[in-house]
Amino acid sequence: MYEDLWFVLISVLFIGFFFLEGFDYGVGILLPFLGKNDHERRQIVNTIGPVWDANEVWMITAGGAIFAAFPEWYATLFSGFYLALVVILFALIVRGVAFEFRSKYDDPQWRTVWDWAIFTGSALPAILWGVAFGNLVNGVPINRQLQFTGDFFDLLNPYSLVAGVAGFTVFVLHGAIYLSLKTDGPIRERAEAVAQRMWVPTVVVAAALALANYLYIDIFDKIGVNPGIMPVASAGALLAVGYFLREKQFGWAFGMMGLTIVLSVATFFWFLHPNVMVADTVANSLTVDNASASEYTLKTMTIVTLIILPFVLVYQGWSYWIFRKRITSTSTLEY
Repeated sequence: MYEDLWFVLISVLFIGFFFLEGFDYGVGILLPFLGKNDHERRQIVNTIGPVWDANEVWMITAGGAIFAAFPEWYATLFSGFYLALVVILFALIVRGVAFEFRSKYDDPQWRTVWDWAIFTGSALPAILWGVAFGNLVNGVPINRQLQFTGDFFDLLNPYSLVAGVAGFTVFVLHGAIYLSLKTDGPIRERAEAVAQRMWVPTVVVAAALALANYLYIDIFDKIGVNPGIMPVASAGALLAVGYFLREKQFGWAFGMMGLTIVLSVATFFWFLHPNVMVADTVANSLTVDNASASEYTLKTMTIVTLIILPFVLVYQGWSYWIFRKRITSTSTLEY
């Protein structure tokens, strides 16, 4: 019971992370291209400046939850994906430093260097998260002792690379739509144009990933040809994004883009369950049963979570409400 509950809770944490941090990554990737001068780039950075660090807490909490609820999963995942996760961590550290340092010195070259650091620190995780999650369902070398026996290059297979590109395109589109809602003037116009241009490539890559699901992972064995309501609804939401972009209803487009991400990540965890990490030899896969902590540990975690989680959600909702206004050319810029 508690094992499945915590699998769902971890799924929810990653859904929240990709929805919130997804537009942060997109904004960071678009920063050097949409901002034509330092003032415009400062506007762009200030759209996510007050919230990016809180958004990353969802990732940290998800990692902590895996460590506590599924220690075998944590051990195999972080040892096997060590290099990829270190690159993600380093990229996020560089990006965080860049947010704080870019405006400490009023020099165009100094700020340009940090702007490209923000781009790199956003682009690498956007791709590598897709690669990492693709490998969780595609299968990696794991022995009977539940230890990863491959190397970094085993992670760079066709399926995971398609998943990485899909993550990148989705986050860029998500970030462009977000900027269209949070800025005005030339930046808003450019963001709207990028969103409209990015929609078709995103649909194409999403379709390629859907096809790859049938070619590379055991979807036929689990659900047959019919993918079910969630994947179909996710595809429908992505198509709706295109409609609302053409109608210039960017609030609805953002909602549909968020729904696409939520349903896509939920579909991923649905495909993964009851596994938490698929092995190339099915018998060696980690599952919610063989990778979980004791029932007492999971029960205690559940009680603590039920007490604390509502306060966290209310606080983050309040912070978004406080910083809900557009960042205009006359706004006070902190970053």
